[in-house]
Amino acid sequence: MSKPKRNRPPVPAFRDEDEERRFWAKHDVTDYFDWGRAVQPGFPNLKPSTASISIRLPIGMLDELKALANARDVPYQSLMKVFLAERIARERRQRRSSA
Repeated sequence: MSKPKRNRPPVPAFRDEDEERRFWAKHDVTDYFDWGRAVQPGFPNLKPSTASISIRLPIGMLDELKALANARDVPYQSLMKVFLAERIARERRQRRSSA
């Protein structure tokens, strides 16, 4: 037995992502979308966008970074990316809170 078709209201136009986030926090997505018509997306050959850089570090700093990475059993360049991402996030939060 199939479910009866429902008239679904249109999704409103949003001014920005914050307005959209607030809307979906208060509304049920199943009231707006017909999941029976959903299509599984495909992402063939999806590769992250990266750029190679060259950076000069003091030998002692590099040795310390490698020791920290070894203790965590991760490559030192991966650990460096984690540290940079954390610092960038902190700077963004500080910038937003002081604005």
